[in-house]
Amino acid sequence: MPYIYAVYRENRLVISTGYDCLTWTEIKACQDQTKSDPAFDPEYDQLVDLRAVTSFKMNSEQARVLARRMIFSFTSKRAFIAANPYIVGVARMWEIFTELSDNPSQIRVFYDLPSALNWLGLRELPIE
Repeated sequence: MPYIYAVYRENRLVISTGYDCLTWTEIKACQDQTKSDPAFDPEYDQLVDLRAVTSFKMNSEQARVLARRMIFSFTSKRAFIAANPYIVGVARMWEIFTELSDNPSQIRVFYDLPSALNWLGLRELPIE
């Protein structure tokens, strides 16, 4: 699966990582799995690593639906990292769709990991 996640309870963090071309179905399935994971808490923060994503296969309506799903709390911080300008644009669209939803969590888009970790209040990535 090109979109995976891991829950780090001690850090109150979910790390979601994408690879290659991500589809609407893959992202929705990962969201569903995350939400039903007994280790998951909607109050946790999220780091979404999109640096290895090459493209998305979904339309803007599908992106809006995914962004507006109530997975994380409005108090959660969600940092998206992307290096490719196209992927950054999609991440920013996700940020806007979330801000306009009934469940606007705090999303910021970053070009580098250290900036994203700093915003989340972390010094380094958790190690399993």
